[in-house]
Amino acid sequence: MKLSFLTLFSIFIFSSTLFAQKGIIRGKVTELPRNEAVPYATVVIQGTSKGATTDDNGSYEITGLEPGLYNLVVNYVGYAPASQEVEVTNSRPAMINFQLKASTQELNEVEIVANGFYKSDESPVSVQRIGVTEVKRAPGANRDISRVLQSLPGVASTASFRNDILIRGGAPNENRFYLDGIEIPNINHFATQGASGGPVGMINVDFIENVEFYSGAYPSGRGNALSSVMEFTQKDGRTDQHTANIILGTSDIGVTFEGPVTEKSSIIVSARQSYLQALFSVLGLPFLPTYNDFQMKYKYEFDQRNKLSIIGLGAIDQFKLADSPGDPSDEDYESNVYTLNNLPEQNQWNYTVGAKYEHFRDNSTFTFVASRNMLTNNQFKHPNNDVNQSKIYDYNSTEAENKFRLEGITFTNNGFTFSYGLNYEYATYTNQTFQKLYDYDDDKLVTVTFDSNLPINKWGGFATISKKLVQDKVTLSLGARVDANDYSDTMGNLLDQFSPRFSASYQFTPRWSLNFNTGIYYQLPTYTTLGYKEDDKFVNKDNGVKYIRNKQLVGGLEYKIPEKNLKFSLEGFQKLYDQYPYSINNQISLANLGADFGVIGSEAVTSTSLGRSRGIEFLAQQKFYKGFYGILAYTYVQSEFTNADPNTYAPSSWDSRNIVSLTGGKKLQRNWEIGARWLYSGGTPYTPYDVEASMNREVWDAERRGVRDYAQINTLRLDASHQLDVRVDKHYYFDKWSINFFFDIQNIYNNKTKGQSILTTELDQNGSPLVDPNDPTKYVPKEIETTNGLLQPSIGIIVEL
Repeated sequence: MKLSFLTLFSIFIFSSTLFAQKGIIRGKVTELPRNEAVPYATVVIQGTSKGATTDDNGSYEITGLEPGLYNLVVNYVGYAPASQEVEVTNSRPAMINFQLKASTQELNEVEIVANGFYKSDESPVSVQRIGVTEVKRAPGANRDISRVLQSLPGVASTASFRNDILIRGGAPNENRFYLDGIEIPNINHFATQGASGGPVGMINVDFIENVEFYSGAYPSGRGNALSSVMEFTQKDGRTDQHTANIILGTSDIGVTFEGPVTEKSSIIVSARQSYLQALFSVLGLPFLPTYNDFQMKYKYEFDQRNKLSIIGLGAIDQFKLADSPGDPSDEDYESNVYTLNNLPEQNQWNYTVGAKYEHFRDNSTFTFVASRNMLTNNQFKHPNNDVNQSKIYDYNSTEAENKFRLEGITFTNNGFTFSYGLNYEYATYTNQTFQKLYDYDDDKLVTVTFDSNLPINKWGGFATISKKLVQDKVTLSLGARVDANDYSDTMGNLLDQFSPRFSASYQFTPRWSLNFNTGIYYQLPTYTTLGYKEDDKFVNKDNGVKYIRNKQLVGGLEYKIPEKNLKFSLEGFQKLYDQYPYSINNQISLANLGADFGVIGSEAVTSTSLGRSRGIEFLAQQKFYKGFYGILAYTYVQSEFTNADPNTYAPSSWDSRNIVSLTGGKKLQRNWEIGARWLYSGGTPYTPYDVEASMNREVWDAERRGVRDYAQINTLRLDASHQLDVRVDKHYYFDKWSINFFFDIQNIYNNKTKGQSILTTELDQNGSPLVDPNDPTKYVPKEIETTNGLLQPSIGIIVEL
């Protein structure tokens, strides 16, 4: 084993000569809505004379290519050009398929250049498309899509190790995710129930073809979102040969297989297992996480106009605590004691399975989707982690959803596009909770215990009409959706959740365009809120909880140089919230919660909080061109919500103000690639502790952490944070296989910013909380200074067979 590793390491450092055959790109070009082949389309490598013409079946093949990255461009009269970045290796042909959309524009010298930047008639603003090669090479992301998004405008980065997705001042539970059109509730391991965060991404990027990221102007077919919608498009499994990928990283190992099943079907499947528990144990850390995930896609093409996709995504997560905080002489001993006393142990698993059937007709496409997803979340805590003592916290919850959706899109001969659909969901939520909590209203410790079983039916529909005018220079889109459910009378009327939206785009020169969108969006409160019980009653049903409402306005100016894959944009946005859940106990808006592990929203609330978020975004983006890529994104955002005083707005926990991301990379000779990303985020607000209430012995023994003084919600602010991430890749290509070594460093200059201090207690000689000699009902308080920011190097090997 040592010899093998040394051999690979020597290759990585010293080898510079490869003996391999040339690479190949092949694929198929089809058109919408019929999904029929496009013969005689031209497919070329941007900036070269190399290319091919599709045959009668729409197939093409480009041979004789050196391994590396290329931009592939396809053109055909009567259709909008398309392009895609592709990585070519010698071990297998690159499979790249295109689906073209009709266009009335003439293919003159300017318009024949494919536009590598995505926008649709319905969403002409606040949308980005990210290709798989952009995800894989992103510095500091370590192949995690949540961290890749931090390079885009409107997305806040944090100095912690969590993957909270914070968009335009919104909370982390305001995002929705779709995998091949099938909704998945979360994309991270160790998910915070009632939010979307977690420390590690679940989705295998080897499955991904591209990601469409909407920070506004959400399509009417995608409801229940207030901050973002993410559409993950997976590639189909190969139909020409069986292949395998193996990736060995610092924290996990994974394997991916793909290939044909029958003449008409293919599959791609993967599994990944972490070894963080063993690593953290060696490092002496107080918590020991382990995660595993699985992913698959099966595709069957009945014929050219009918196809079926079946997908699956699942995860098993375990979060255990160390047996000991370590040596009392260690610098981190007291913080380890706090962590062990505060964090619960957790077992969590989730899965999503779904099927999508597509039928293509002469002027329309119909899609039927059926799926099921489930989450099981078990958390518990014993005093001093002694299993012989009765639990002070015991939480067992499940969420299961069965979803059905019918969608259609019709193209008329006079240029109108109609999209429409219906959806139905049946969900069940269970919760068995025992917990001791501090009651802020009555200033005392209370015991919360309930057993909840909530079934809920949800239904909705949508429709949109779009039209291009003035030789495709003006695009207008008008749409609406409605949603309702049987939870309560306040949510049962579709018209109470009428969600209109309007988009417009004016391309006043071949390079310049003005874009606009406005809409009203609704989101159902989380199941943890809907299913909360007091005195065996769904108390939030009695409180008249409603859908959260958000009124948005977005406008922007855009300049593109498509022949150089270059884009500049400036956007302004405003989001006005109302009917947001307000915590009766904590007397704060739930919009200020979610950036921590555990559970969010399992409490009594009213739909009375208001919020507002506004800001501007600037983007300069260079897609891959002549070996270089880069992004400069700047966001100014101000996010505020009302709390105890309904007439006073206070900064929300996501009020970062200034956010900067600068990313760049270069493809070098001999298959080296280097990239770097610098992130800056303004300090976020935080709430001080109520020291007197926290040190109450009864309260501390139950909570094991400081009680917040919510009368001073977010009156303090952390310092701004910044970090530089660097990634280096080295590729080796051989006849039958290839290998990629990568070295990724987050926060290379190890910048640290002061975090909020931890409020804990002084410890006696036995390591127990020290009782105040002047007041036996209290403990003696102590604050431990904390810092955010950590130098995180990681290395990895990717083998393609």
